[in-house]
Amino acid sequence: MGKHILQRLESNIEKGIKSFAVLLDPDKLDQVTLLKTIQLAVECQVDFFFLGGSLLTRYQLPNIVRTIKDHSSIPVILFPGSNLQIEPTADALLFLSLISGRNPEFLIGQHVISAPIVRKSNLEVLPTGYILIDCGKPTTVSYVSNTTPIPYDKPAIAACTAMAGEMLGLKMMYLDGGSGAQQPVSRKMIATVRKSVQVPIIVGGGLNTPDKAVDALQAGADVVVVGNSIEDDPSLMIEMAERIREYNLEHKK
Repeated sequence: MGKHILQRLESNIEKGIKSFAVLLDPDKLDQVTLLKTIQLAVECQVDFFFLGGSLLTRYQLPNIVRTIKDHSSIPVILFPGSNLQIEPTADALLFLSLISGRNPEFLIGQHVISAPIVRKSNLEVLPTGYILIDCGKPTTVSYVSNTTPIPYDKPAIAACTAMAGEMLGLKMMYLDGGSGAQQPVSRKMIATVRKSVQVPIIVGGGLNTPDKAVDALQAGADVVVVGNSIEDDPSLMIEMAERIREYNLEHKK
């Protein structure tokens, strides 16, 4: 695969191409479910697998990555909830700094602990500003990280946070409503952040219909991430992929 994921995203932005990522929660996967998900993702031409969770009760990352690579060429990007979720056989790592919160453990502490392991790996490191948005209910990530999400109706706070992260050298921004969000990050917030930074923007949480995913893309997201909804209804992956493909055909530069 090589270290080309950030370059690929930046190139896609120039071309007006949006990306679709499927989030895999290791705790919710058995081998049969994983194989079905991989097969469907290949058929749907999903761009990326994001792999990780806020809290893992079973460590099976090596097996999951190996299974994905045995059955597809879709890049595996780690979406770690802690320094324990570093798997060197994946393709890339979202090196997440939770810049919406003020807990030093998730701003830099976990990174210091994991840095020697990451440096020795072949993972493409993607320095990412993680911005948690209040989308209707408390989430696992807000509880585990002991941080307060940005209020849903305060897009200026999100924009200033993203700007600060970009100035600090972060290469991507991830706006997340969290697992099981009652509503997606608002179009206004995505659009406001998009106007404020040049780096790729990832949006996840609450994108449980194709219309909501396309709304996020239209507002300025470069990558939409869907997890829980596809776990509940795998056919949603097909609908999402079709709508995103249609969007790209209409907006490709």
